[in-house]
Amino acid sequence: MTVRVAVVGAGGQVGAALVRALAGHAVLAWTRADFDLEDFRRGCDLIRASRPQIVILCAALVDVQRAERESDLAFRVNAIAPAIIARASREISARFVYISTDYVFDGDGGAPYDEWATTRPLSVYGRSKRAGEVETLSAHPESLVVRTSSVFGGPGRNFVNAIRQVALSGRNPRVVADEVSSPTYADDLANAISALLAATLGGVFHLTNEGECSRYELARAAIELSGIAANVDPITTAQFRRENPDSAPRPRHSALANLRARAVGVTLPPWRDALTRHLCTPAS
Repeated sequence: MTVRVAVVGAGGQVGAALVRALAGHAVLAWTRADFDLEDFRRGCDLIRASRPQIVILCAALVDVQRAERESDLAFRVNAIAPAIIARASREISARFVYISTDYVFDGDGGAPYDEWATTRPLSVYGRSKRAGEVETLSAHPESLVVRTSSVFGGPGRNFVNAIRQVALSGRNPRVVADEVSSPTYADDLANAISALLAATLGGVFHLTNEGECSRYELARAAIELSGIAANVDPITTAQFRRENPDSAPRPRHSALANLRARAVGVTLPPWRDALTRHLCTPAS
């Protein structure tokens, strides 16, 4: 059945992937020019006028360093706006999807976090996203909250593309080797979200590609699979923070376990397979 889906933040890597994944539906692809989270009341008017059956909020303030500097803005964009948009969606009986992050965890557990693990964010960004989860579910209890991690995909800004650009410039990237997460390909994430929507599921779900690796391992894989003649120089988190004392705190081990998704038959391929497909995409 074709449904009317509004993708807020369609210009970003996850939003663009969702527009592709939902191509069989009537998709309203709203970019920042159409729907700015800093003017969320205008955005809510757009929702009421367009009356989508599903609203997927991909837009957010994701710059971790900027969030530290502008905490009020981070909470306004990542928590207050989503709650108001969720409420507007509920008013028109539309389902609502909020994209969240592994940064809601402190990374001290030493093992992948499942959906029931205690949240303890370290940074302003993580706290603002956790607040967004709580406020969204309060405003629209049937919302789908999707936590994901280390997203890459498309030609835009992401860790994988940044590492490749450094290597292509003739420099060896220096990358932290003791921070571990679950890399996620935007196209695989979008397909998994589409599957959860088709099953009319709500609540908190973790969606990442299978497996985990350090940022250093991900950087090495990206360069090797790209065929670039460059090395990656590993550094520690402690060394990085000495060199960048104003850097926001990040979780050391924030890999996610997709237990709820797996229980309903929604799985994502291994991260290295996903990375290979990303690097084989012409626009990457």
